[in-house]
Amino acid sequence: MITLHTFGPAFGQPDPSPFVMKAMALLKLSGLPFTTDVFAGGTHVGPKGKRPFIVDDGVTVSDSTLIRFHLEQKYGLDFDAHLTPQQKGVTWAVEKMCEEHLYFAAVYFRWMVDENFNKGPATFFNKVPALVRPLIRAFMRNKTRKMLHAQGLGRHTESEITQLACRDIDALAQVLGDDDWFGGASPCAADASAGAFVLASVCEHFDTPLLARSKSHKNLVAYARRVQSRFFA
Repeated sequence: MITLHTFGPAFGQPDPSPFVMKAMALLKLSGLPFTTDVFAGGTHVGPKGKRPFIVDDGVTVSDSTLIRFHLEQKYGLDFDAHLTPQQKGVTWAVEKMCEEHLYFAAVYFRWMVDENFNKGPATFFNKVPALVRPLIRAFMRNKTRKMLHAQGLGRHTESEITQLACRDIDALAQVLGDDDWFGGASPCAADASAGAFVLASVCEHFDTPLLARSKSHKNLVAYARRVQSRFFA
């Protein structure tokens, strides 16, 4: 039995991490039985210092994309079997745009905007003793700020980050077009990733430019409903 290690539901969504939601969607798409183990706090987030990770018959695999590769190799799956070579290239590019660019904009708007931080990431530390809780929150927020600066997006102004992130959202809407899925008539691996990021973008808990821009595209709003129904009903 596969065990998927998650953070647990938050902000009205299956998980606060789109990467965890991606792994959940991949496992459901695979049809393989699995259980979840919800993070209980503490310092052991995962073997690479992050979630998701899976434990499959004693083998630990960390990172959502490596989880995909593991499932395909061990169980003879091909999430993209119905795609043409060109479609495989496009959907891989879409997936990595979400994970290596849009993700950091989402982190910025959740962690660096005071109102969003206070009602979102700050709550991750509610179990920390009250005396040190403000210090831990400040430390983790500053750590995130440094990460964003090192990645590059954090060096821009908020309006510039908004411009870049909205271009990602527009690109998702343009690539999806009139199709039900990025895989066409049925989901592919990219739908696990893009689906998770679209769900995160339309999360009503946070007031972000990603929410407004996503809601301006009717096909993305409908897509988010399909993702919710298909993978997280």
